[in-house]
Amino acid sequence: MKESDLDIQTIDPTLYNEDLAPLKHKDRNWGAFEIFNVWSNDIQSLFGYTLAASLFLAYGLNGWAVMAAIILAGVIVMFLVNLTGKPSVKYGIPFPVMVRASMGVRGANLPAMLRAIIGIFWYGVQTYFASTAVALLLVALFGAGNGSTFLGLSGVAWVSFVIVWLFQIAIFWQGIERIKHFLNWAGPLVYVVMVVLMIIVWYQAGSELLPAVSTIFSGDGERSGSSIAAFMAIVGTMVAYFAAVVINFGDFTRFVKTERQMKLGNLLGLPLNVAFFSFIALIITAGTLVLFGDALTNPADIVERVDSLPLTIVAALTFFAATVGINLVANFIPPAYDLANLFPSKISFKIGGLITAVIAFFVGALWVSVISQIGVPGFVNALGAVVAPFYGIIVVDYYLIKRQHLNMEELFSSQPGTAYYYVKGWNTRALAAFGGAALFSISTVVVPALSGLDGYGWMMGAALGGLFYYGLMRSHRPAAAPIGA
Repeated sequence: MKESDLDIQTIDPTLYNEDLAPLKHKDRNWGAFEIFNVWSNDIQSLFGYTLAASLFLAYGLNGWAVMAAIILAGVIVMFLVNLTGKPSVKYGIPFPVMVRASMGVRGANLPAMLRAIIGIFWYGVQTYFASTAVALLLVALFGAGNGSTFLGLSGVAWVSFVIVWLFQIAIFWQGIERIKHFLNWAGPLVYVVMVVLMIIVWYQAGSELLPAVSTIFSGDGERSGSSIAAFMAIVGTMVAYFAAVVINFGDFTRFVKTERQMKLGNLLGLPLNVAFFSFIALIITAGTLVLFGDALTNPADIVERVDSLPLTIVAALTFFAATVGINLVANFIPPAYDLANLFPSKISFKIGGLITAVIAFFVGALWVSVISQIGVPGFVNALGAVVAPFYGIIVVDYYLIKRQHLNMEELFSSQPGTAYYYVKGWNTRALAAFGGAALFSISTVVVPALSGLDGYGWMMGAALGGLFYYGLMRSHRPAAAPIGA
């Protein structure tokens, strides 16, 4: 494919702006290290640690089996993102533009807006989690205040939340390059602090640590059902945790020079990264059982109990940086593109990000008093299930229907008769496939009778979306043959 194939000759202001346009190879400067850090920041947030640690305790399964399930989820996600990342490496387009090929140039706004809503939710949640690290630091330095609360948050917590919210706006307003530099030091640094925390907890627990590990690994939990079902539920929950990034991974790979760099970054950043991080979470959780009599799953709570001011300061700053990292990558960039896709002539990447931040402020403010009450695994599974069918639709469309060829000019054209115009800009077959699959995938989370499928909703929804789409599209012939190599 020639670089000139990425030029858009006819500008349609309802579909095009500079942020959505194909990014040429000469303008890309991401490699395997940047992709690795996308996953590092995703996994190493306070929310990610809490989820990983809670899985060792919640399913009544042998700890080694939990480790294996988490690693298997990392392998599955690596395979999934290699598929969704490849088109954007080739064409340099973000997710909301790529999905026009399957959903239609107007229909693409449906998955884009659903993805934006999920990103905004996560943005608010992660802003709250990052603020707990800042609150830990402020309390260590200045004290806890008078103890009064509003919406479940103390005065210190509110100050911390606003600080984090403003800091993130300041970072992303400076553009994608500044975000990249922030991630490149935040991701590796958190590993150093987590290892130090593990060593301190291990040292303080002493000879009692290994018996505590055995206790966690004994599988004495109270979850009913077979071990295989519990194993698969853990795999499904971890896949669902990454689900939003899996679908819009092209938002990041459009900056990568080669497919090989993308795959290397995914290998280092997913199965290997997940395995090491989960091991650290396991050892620290076991140590807290010895030291405090409770298996603590929030690193901020652990650092607070360890009662070391230097550790508190370093850990709080690092947890803050890592959680801000995931927010900028997974929850700011996608909604910013998705909102820009809605009104390209009026909403730029930056304005889309600002809208994201404003709405997310209220989500984060209500996390403690309202949203968190439904439980972490259920929250992850429900959000993932909503968008799951789009993964199957996107992959089947690109690899089986379009045969890995897209027409860049027509992805930015709303002229009737063009390849991705379908019916007034909407692919009704794709809508039907999405509706049928989404109904099933979300029901596995919200319908009590289907609770036995707990954790499987995302993978089933994605598989059904692809299957339904392929069945409906096999006989469809596009109005104009897509070009590009």
